Amino acid sequence: MTDNLCSALRRTSSDPRFAVVSAARLWLGTPYHHAADIRGVGVDCAMILVRVFCDLGLVQPFDPRPYTKDWMLHRDEEKYLGFLLQSAREVERPEPGDVMLFRVGRCFSHGGIVTEANPLTIVHAYAPARCVLEEEVARHPELAKRPAKAFSHWAEATSSVLHPPSSVV
Repeated sequence: MTDNLCSALRRTSSDPRFAVVSAARLWLGTPYHHAADIRGVGVDCAMILVRVFCDLGLVQPFDPRPYTKDWMLHRDEEKYLGFLLQSAREVERPEPGDVMLFRVGRCFSHGGIVTEANPLTIVHAYAPARCVLEEEVARHPELAKRPAKAFSHWAEATSSVLHPPSSVV
């Protein structure tokens, strides 16, 4: 996302949550590509979060790369969760602009940006779909059955593990 586009999103909305959702939706249709971060060319589920939140100036720029495609299958270390907790707090009920993390493999390793709270809907880069899409979590055959946690850049800390994610609706 260009700096000009991010500046425009910040100026046109006094609601930073709206800016996050709008920025996330700009990535729809971008091909899935491991560790990439170029809108329209390629992105994965980690880097779309980095690009949206950093490009909007909500989080200090950082780069979690390099990471292997299958890191979550061989390690218990919560790398994704660790990066997220540096700038967000766990919340019980996600709102638009918040982040959902799903347990895939041995740890929380798939993320998306909440676009609707009810029904819970996210924008995420999904490898099996080979692109960024927006979908209702309860209707997703894989994500609906996985443990999930919600995080907010704006909220006070609480504790929750949602089993399944559709239970937040």
